[in-house]
Amino acid sequence: MIELGHVTDRKPPFRYAALARVAFSDTDAQGVVYYGRYMPYFDLSRVEFHRHLGRVHVGGVDFAMRAVSVEYVAPARFDDLLEIFVRVERIGTTSITYDHAAYRQDEGGGDTLMATAKATVVCVSLEERVKVPVPDEFRELVESFQAAKPKIRASQPTRG
Repeated sequence: MIELGHVTDRKPPFRYAALARVAFSDTDAQGVVYYGRYMPYFDLSRVEFHRHLGRVHVGGVDFAMRAVSVEYVAPARFDDLLEIFVRVERIGTTSITYDHAAYRQDEGGGDTLMATAKATVVCVSLEERVKVPVPDEFRELVESFQAAKPKIRASQPTRG
C-alpha cells in the first residue's frame, strides 16, 4: 500500500502529516493559494491518516463533514511544498474533531505556518443516512496511535 503521509514527531502534539505540492491551478490571480484550496490539503492529510490506521472504509458507516473553521496565517505560492499535519482532537459519541496545521517547507530546512483548521465529522449509517456512534474499533485505532511513541521510518523527510 502506498501512503502519501508519514508518522512524525516534528510538531507535537501532531503525530502524522502528509506532503502536498502547490499546483498552479491552486493559485489565484494574486499568485497565492486560493483560500478554498486548503480544504483538499486538509482532506488529503485526514484520508492518509485514516489509511495509516488501516481504516479507509469501516463497514456500513462513514464520516460526513459537519463543520470546518480555518485560520489563514501566511500565503503559500505555486510550487511550495506543504506538510499538512493532522490529529484527532476529540472523539465524541457520534462525532470526531480533527486539528490540522499546514506548514510550507522553507529552503534551509525551516518551515512557516500557512494555515490551521478544525474539522468536525459525524459518523453516519450509509444505509439509513442517520448519525450513529463512532465504531469502537476506529476509536481504539486512533487512541492507540496517538498514545504511542512515533516510530519514524528512515525514508521520511528529516529537517535539521
